[in-house]
Amino acid sequence: MAGGLVALLDDVAVLARTAAASLDDVGAAAAKAGTKAAGVVIDDAAVTPQYVRSLAAERELPIIKRIALGSLRNKFLIILPTVLVLSQFLPVLLTPILMLGGAYLCFEGAEKVWAKVAGHAHHEEGAKDEKALVSGAVRTDLILSAEIMVIALNEVIDEGFWQRLVILAVVALVMTVVVYGAVALIVRMDDAGLRLSGSSGALVPLGRGLVKAMPVVLTVLTVVGTAAMLWVGGHILLVGTDELGLHVLYEAVHHVEEAAHDATGALGGVVGWLVNTLFSAVLGLIVGALVVVVVTLIARLRKAS
Repeated sequence: MAGGLVALLDDVAVLARTAAASLDDVGAAAAKAGTKAAGVVIDDAAVTPQYVRSLAAERELPIIKRIALGSLRNKFLIILPTVLVLSQFLPVLLTPILMLGGAYLCFEGAEKVWAKVAGHAHHEEGAKDEKALVSGAVRTDLILSAEIMVIALNEVIDEGFWQRLVILAVVALVMTVVVYGAVALIVRMDDAGLRLSGSSGALVPLGRGLVKAMPVVLTVLTVVGTAAMLWVGGHILLVGTDELGLHVLYEAVHHVEEAAHDATGALGGVVGWLVNTLFSAVLGLIVGALVVVVVTLIARLRKAS
């Protein structure tokens, strides 16, 4: 009896060590995959604040919570099952589907640029617009989240199906917490500044500085968010065309990127990235503008009929 109990405990210990090692492997793989997607995560955090900028202060956090829950639904109910099934059975469809999403991001970014240039940008106000606002934010999140998940998937594509599932689930959860936690901190920073400015001591100047800085920060984030839509969308299209066998555009951009990298010495990595980002954003703006024209013409034809 005692010998059987000792053997059982040994087996349990072996299983525990195996499980711990597996968790370490999953954690390391998730961290690696998440790092690769960090650029899109930053863009996601820059895009979201513009959706709550025009709201009353007391509505900001509830709206961010609704968008975050929508983001989790996107990742766990739509993106994760889709990328896992496609990567297992039809990996060839991943790139075209992602490119459609990239074109939509380009459309959104170009539409915002046109609204600003034409002078008819509008702000959604009031509770009656919150549903549309959240829907728009969640749609944009769907594309950005898909990009994050596909980047992460490419890093773990050689893992088994179930390990891929666990790793991508960890990435999805962590990225959502990071992005929307950061957004919540950004949009409530002015309230923190007001509290600090109403206190006493050395923190008062810091509070006043935060209050004065936040309108500028939010304006900058709005511009960065629009640029991020164009850059990410354009980059998806640029890489997608190359993966589909149309190498000319990607190779041209890569050639300029490499030339800029080699010509700028120690700053080559940063300059090369900026060159790639600029070309991606220009491509995104061109494609987005074309989509805006098509959508506008279709809307006018429908009205005319």
